[in-house]
Amino acid sequence: MSDHVLVINAGSSSLKYSLIDGRSGKATASGLIERIGEDEGRHIHHGPDGDSEVTRAIADHEDALRGALDAFESHGPSLDGIDLAAVGHRVVHGGSRFGAPALIDDELVAAVTDLVPLAPLHNPANLEGIAVARRLFPDLPQVAVFDTAFHQALPEHAYTYAVPLAWRDDHGVRRYGFHGTSHAFVSQEAARLLGRDAADVNVIVLHLGNGCSASAVQGGRSVETSMGLTPLEGLVMGTRSGDLDPAVPAYLTRELGFTTTEVDRQLNSASGLKGLAGANDFREVSRLRADGDPGARLAFDVYCHRLRKYVGAYYAVLGTVDAVVFTAGVGEHSAEVRATALSGLERLGITVDAERNQSASTDARFISPDDSQVAVLVVPTNEEWQIAREALDVVNA
Repeated sequence: MSDHVLVINAGSSSLKYSLIDGRSGKATASGLIERIGEDEGRHIHHGPDGDSEVTRAIADHEDALRGALDAFESHGPSLDGIDLAAVGHRVVHGGSRFGAPALIDDELVAAVTDLVPLAPLHNPANLEGIAVARRLFPDLPQVAVFDTAFHQALPEHAYTYAVPLAWRDDHGVRRYGFHGTSHAFVSQEAARLLGRDAADVNVIVLHLGNGCSASAVQGGRSVETSMGLTPLEGLVMGTRSGDLDPAVPAYLTRELGFTTTEVDRQLNSASGLKGLAGANDFREVSRLRADGDPGARLAFDVYCHRLRKYVGAYYAVLGTVDAVVFTAGVGEHSAEVRATALSGLERLGITVDAERNQSASTDARFISPDDSQVAVLVVPTNEEWQIAREALDVVNA
């Protein structure tokens, strides 16, 4: 059997796919299909025979995945010549039931369906991708890799909210955490850069993209994370508020007549950087800030203050820290965020080397001085590779 895995990430109106060697991490081909169900969809495929882009109406996820198979045939590599080991699926919410990747069968599908109330925007789309792939690849093992699984290692005192017992026991109200595949991959890569076994390393991982999350990883296990029941809690994000007084929604419904649905929509889609600066793309916020826009200046300051606060809190949780690690779009590319978020933490042994921090390198690297007590790293995330190797581990077990 080969080590090749077809990784599928199905969104509500999109489908991403990659053909990856789960051992080496080499991606032979990848693609993105957008605007599924609309009048004009778009399909971009990157293959060994070149890139292609097709614009057409894409009826549904099955039409999308069949288009991906056609692109493999036309632009390479043909899947007929590859002994696929498995299809790996990103599934956002595994609840408290799934603490590890799992082979997909009817029972798993039913369990993920039961979890839809916890992830109403994501799990239905993930389930649709699974259903389509099971029809098109009926003889291949299919593996679900859950965003929440890595954080199922959280100790009870870290995942428990101080709310009524019935909320917790009957309705699953607790901290689950997200971006688990990224935190798992990055913490393992950080240990490799340090030349140590992951079981012997404590790291703080800052995943900073449009969605942002922090984790405290102790000996390879997540022991604290910033996202909670949903991805809304924690750091300031592109359009999500992050931490908020729980009484704010009640205040808005009482004083302004907002519905709970409207409050939820605005906290998830109109807050964060967008609410502060009018733009959710950090590159645009940076441009506005450079031009002197006061909203963008405030957005940057709030964003970095929240990061610094979490670094300090997670340092306290871990007791000793070997590395602080930045990853994802903003974490990998914004030297100013990295420097500002960690400024003033020298007494904790955390310092950033200005020249290293400004490097344009896209490789995993140190940005702290050689003699720093706590290493500061930039590690590009690779969630697709993490999904592929976890899928391989399942089918080879």
